[in-house]
Amino acid sequence: MFAKLVAVSLLTLASGQLLAAECKVTVDSTDQMSYNTKEITIDKSCKTFTVELTHSGNLPKNIMGHNWVLASTADMQAIATDGMAAGLDKNYLKEGDTRIIAHTKIIGAGETDSVTFDVSKLAAGTDYGFFCSFPGHISMMKGTVVVK
Repeated sequence: MFAKLVAVSLLTLASGQLLAAECKVTVDSTDQMSYNTKEITIDKSCKTFTVELTHSGNLPKNIMGHNWVLASTADMQAIATDGMAAGLDKNYLKEGDTRIIAHTKIIGAGETDSVTFDVSKLAAGTDYGFFCSFPGHISMMKGTVVVK
């Protein structure tokens, strides 16, 4: 009887683990100025969410660097424009820009970086997106973030 109870408890625990939300995503970037996804869905049960950025291209970060920046959709272009003057050392992001919710550093070929952010910073009813702030890349490297 005890063995059956333990087995049922373990099965219940295992199935609960399978149903738990995935609170992490890997986004790949390339030398063709692209991400491998245009939309990231965050389960509303996630307290924090992690984005791991990879760069599967061959070019260094000073030529074809990429980062991942999270902001409200309305602020994305202004953040990218303001960040151009900041330069590569500051990840093409204006220091202290409060419109930025989360971001990785600029990476080049074969590099990775990740960022974890508090999901409660994403307000209901606001449209969110992600983009690369390397000069000129936002035109092709952007997507939406949806909380469900």
